[in-house]
Amino acid sequence: MSRSTIAVVDDHPVFLEGLAALLSSRRDLELLARGACANDAVSLAEQYQPDVLVMDLNLPGNALEAIHQVRSSGSSTRVLVFTASTNVNHAVSALESGAWGYVVKGSTAAEFFEAVNCVLQNQTYITPSFAAQVISALRAASAPDNVKSVKFSVREEQIIQLLYLGRTNKEIANKLDLSEKTVKHYMTLLMQKLHARNRVEVVLAVQKLGAVPPSAQPHASDMALIN
Repeated sequence: MSRSTIAVVDDHPVFLEGLAALLSSRRDLELLARGACANDAVSLAEQYQPDVLVMDLNLPGNALEAIHQVRSSGSSTRVLVFTASTNVNHAVSALESGAWGYVVKGSTAAEFFEAVNCVLQNQTYITPSFAAQVISALRAASAPDNVKSVKFSVREEQIIQLLYLGRTNKEIANKLDLSEKTVKHYMTLLMQKLHARNRVEVVLAVQKLGAVPPSAQPHASDMALIN
């Protein structure tokens, strides 16, 4: 069985050891490398190209810039922020810089691994306890000028409405009688149209355009994980 690869960056040695031990308990994950500062995050992503880079925000150096560099490098590495901060602005900044997920260190091991699995599947994860606040803060940002005149096909609008309800690709495919591959194709088109990097940004950009009817607005319980 092939294993997904992980690199971890945190400046607290005891925590780093504990996280390494936790990861070693999983047969489906392989820990490739560890680091202790923002520069390490960039260099480890470049050298080892792990599937997921787990990193703290409170690191020596500029963690947000490191996230941006990893995301903009063209690497397939996805950054998962694992931090003690429950500050909504910190979460927003991390996601806007290019992180795929934001997990608070008070989370359980099960929640942490759920976040890792989501990121591995190109899904965005936010700790449920404050996900609604983070989504609201992201939503409050002004819409980019280059997406204000975007037009959607009927099929794209149907997919957008189901995205708003937190449906997975498989659920959308079943609902619309499409193949999952076709749904993924439409998702790619939507991200290109909206200049979005992931599904969360698609949902936020469309909402700013006012293109989804109120009946499709997500509930707070749907916001922790937008598939």
